[in-house]
Amino acid sequence: MYVRGLELVDFRSYARVVVELGPGPCVLVGPNGVGKTNLVEALAYVATLESHRVATDAPLVRFGTARAVIRCAVVHEERELLIELSIEPGKANRARLGRSPVTRTRDILGALRLVLFAPEDLSLIRGDPSERRRYLDELLVARQPRFAGVRSDYDRVLKQRNALLRSAYLARKTGGSRGGDLSTLDVWDAHLARHGAQLVRARLDLVAGLAPHVAKAYSAVSASRSDARISYAPSFGLQDDLEQALLAALSESRPSEIERGVTLVGPHRDELTLTLGEMPAKGYASHGESWSYALALRLAAYDLLRDDGIEPVLILDDVFAELDAGRRDRLAALVGEASQVVVTCAVEDDVPAGLRGARFLVGGGEVQRV
Repeated sequence: MYVRGLELVDFRSYARVVVELGPGPCVLVGPNGVGKTNLVEALAYVATLESHRVATDAPLVRFGTARAVIRCAVVHEERELLIELSIEPGKANRARLGRSPVTRTRDILGALRLVLFAPEDLSLIRGDPSERRRYLDELLVARQPRFAGVRSDYDRVLKQRNALLRSAYLARKTGGSRGGDLSTLDVWDAHLARHGAQLVRARLDLVAGLAPHVAKAYSAVSASRSDARISYAPSFGLQDDLEQALLAALSESRPSEIERGVTLVGPHRDELTLTLGEMPAKGYASHGESWSYALALRLAAYDLLRDDGIEPVLILDDVFAELDAGRRDRLAALVGEASQVVVTCAVEDDVPAGLRGARFLVGGGEVQRV
């Protein structure tokens, strides 16, 4: 799989730009701040329907305009598919596949398989558990797009349940005699347990398949003898029937949840544990080790997707400037044979010779192939 062409209209800093790409390495060169990351962010948005840089869609739309449009031509097994997204903050986004509208925007998920490594990925190692949960769920959806619906259903139920707990908490704090009406809490527990069990089971299976790839990728990138290991740490006790286990945990934690006004157990509280040797990576890994670990997580995702039978597009956004010469060369050797690698850089000499394929100059709102 590779991206043949990308067109942006009123996306980020671009009024309109068209980029003709191709298989193999594609290097986007230009000073910092000229829009290189905006281009790869648009590609990643097509693949995930999320930005890796911001939490909402509003910053994606060029200032002073009402909507942004992304058009992306993807080639897989010699067949080309046009994907079009219209991003309209405050309204439902719209999408087309092959020029035909889709019922739901998430129906385009899976049309472009892509793995992006960016400087923000250091938060996978150093950041909050939510960053690692997001990593798992994005990979889960990339492999099985139906889980976008499972995530959406779980988030909807969690929001409703938290609203019920919060209203009861506020009623009690303001002197309500009964502390709010919790008569429907059992119903929301059942919904949360059903959707949550599906999500946890899928994450457990994903981590089991991902773990050997992470260990292999870390060893290859870092040339270190330390083992990189990942494991899933749930917020409740596991058993064969995950739905019943989550229901039991919700029942047990109910007094504390009512006291605090928030749901305390479920996949939104779980953790992906990262260790390096015998120590947790967070707080103990050096800067270089953290970069290597973050790279290993993304390369492991790439390998797992490739094992599914469709080789994804790989994007390395401003990566090589942060790596020493040894790590640069080892990374280039690992990804040099990928069907398409899109690299962004401010200094072309930072990119190893094995990845210097098609070259594009980015600046002044334009992208020129040279």
